[in-house]
Amino acid sequence: MNDAELCDLLEQVQAGRLTVAEARERMSHAAVASIEFAHVDLERRERCGFPEVIFSTGKTSEWVEGVVRKLAEAGQDCLATRVTDEQAAYLARAFPPASQDRLAGTFWLPAGERKPLIGTVAIITAGTSDLPVAQEAAVTAKAIGCEVTVLADVGVAGIHRLLRRRESFSGADAIVVVAGMDGALPSVVGGLVNCPVIAVPTSVGYGASFAGVAALLTMLNACPANVSVVNIDAGFKGGYVAALIARRAHQR
Repeated sequence: MNDAELCDLLEQVQAGRLTVAEARERMSHAAVASIEFAHVDLERRERCGFPEVIFSTGKTSEWVEGVVRKLAEAGQDCLATRVTDEQAAYLARAFPPASQDRLAGTFWLPAGERKPLIGTVAIITAGTSDLPVAQEAAVTAKAIGCEVTVLADVGVAGIHRLLRRRESFSGADAIVVVAGMDGALPSVVGGLVNCPVIAVPTSVGYGASFAGVAALLTMLNACPANVSVVNIDAGFKGGYVAALIARRAHQR
């Protein structure tokens, strides 16, 4: 229960609309919604700024649906990532108002009216093949409530493509750079801007890229001090961190 909900509860008791016993019952509701296959954290929004996000890999469609329902019943936004085609079809029937992005593999069911966007996140990809991971980052940052722009296919093999679009990302509060192969793009972007750059290595590349390990190591060794790195193909993590940074930049 957040401060606003607590104040509302106390005002109802003061006005005589609720008894002390009724107020105590409401305050004692568990912060965790327990179902057979999951314990849904209903306090994560208050602690961390955004509700629990469902990682759908390894879950049945029914399990994902069950967690979505618990979040929706609690009046919380619901974002699911790594949603398979089978899960997507099942969830579309169960929750017609929700939106899904099949490129990103995401499911998004907001609770109530959306609040004004706060902060700007730019997402840049080295190649077109990096777009699924980048789109996961974009959906995540939008769900958290940021304005998002995506600039695709501007990798170091043709660096002029990035430089000619510098004005489209230099004013962002945070930037997510998604790259596979040699993973060099985040270092270049980091040297052009004065904001945090979240580097996301992807598993795109030939054999010696070692399914993204080569890009990960390059990014970990980036020279620019404003570059930080998340895990391979972790578009969700990149978008989440960037959105938190962007929103904080405007919460004075």
